[in-house]
Amino acid sequence: MRIGELARATGTKAETIRYYEREGILPTADRTDSNYRDYSQNHLAALTFVRRARELGFSMAQVRELLALSDHDDKPCENVDQLVQQQLSEVDSKIADLTALREELGQMLQSCEADRIGDCRIVESLGALRARP
Repeated sequence: MRIGELARATGTKAETIRYYEREGILPTADRTDSNYRDYSQNHLAALTFVRRARELGFSMAQVRELLALSDHDDKPCENVDQLVQQQLSEVDSKIADLTALREELGQMLQSCEADRIGDCRIVESLGALRARP
C-alpha cells in the first residue's frame, strides 16, 4: 500500500510515517519501480502498535523499547510489565495533580460572592496584575 493508504488506515499523517521511518521506529518501506514507498501489512501492524502505545502516553523511547521487546516472543514479559507499571505511575501522578487542580478551582469558585471584578476573590487569589489605587 502507498503512504496515503497507510495514513488513512491508521489515522497517522504521512509526514509522521516518514518521520518514524527516518527514526527507525518503522522499517524502511520497499520502493516501487516508480519510486513510491510500498508498505506491507507488517508496516500497518507496526504503525498501529506505535499509535496505540503513543495514545497510552508512552514516550518515543518507551515505544522503541516496547517494539524491541515485542520481537522476542520467547522472552518473559517482565520488562514490558515494568514499562507499563512506570506509565501507570505517571498516569496516577497526573490524575492526582489534576484532582488537586480541580479542588483548588472549585474552592476558588465557591469563595467568590462578589458582583464586581474589583471585589472578586478569584482575581484576588490569582494576584492582581495592576496596582490598585
